[in-house]
Amino acid sequence: MRTADERTADMSSILNAMGDSVLFDVRVAMPGIVEAWDAEQQTVDVRLAIREKVSNGGSESETEIPLLVDVPVIMPRAGGYVLGFSPCVGDECLVVFADCCIDSWWQSGGVQSQADGRRHDLSDGFAILGCWSQQNKPELPEDGVCLQNDEGTAGISIIDNVVNIFGTVHINGKSYSSHKHSGVTTGSGKTGGVTS
Repeated sequence: MRTADERTADMSSILNAMGDSVLFDVRVAMPGIVEAWDAEQQTVDVRLAIREKVSNGGSESETEIPLLVDVPVIMPRAGGYVLGFSPCVGDECLVVFADCCIDSWWQSGGVQSQADGRRHDLSDGFAILGCWSQQNKPELPEDGVCLQNDEGTAGISIIDNVVNIFGTVHINGKSYSSHKHSGVTTGSGKTGGVTS
């Protein structure tokens, strides 16, 4: 006859296994890699960057999760302004999965009823652009804030209350560094507008 401790240990193992089984299908967030950008729909296709471990009859194997298509993107936006950019193939992102089906909200906005009862599903992800692996770190300034390309060769930075613009600057479609003025006069006169 088994002791109470043995029976409790068995029940604990069963409950742990059940909990693991339930959590196995819960999606929360995973890093991904952009495979395509749809500028009209403003969605990306994403390949998740971590393979899924699958247990089959006691043996474990790894498999790639199918491509996530038409994933809405998250970019900074509020108060009537957006910091927008066009993702490129190979950009890294973080895909977070909604608690429930987002289809009705995605199509119509506002407060909607769920079109489906699914939860934490692969088809209800949002791609947050801007995270990166150590292999793809951008060149960032040590202080301040910046908006720049990954190499740090063009952009705008604010460091110690100084605004720095680096790279080629265009104003109204004309190069600032090589521009010329019309109607140049000497003395206290003023020049005309930019001609080229």
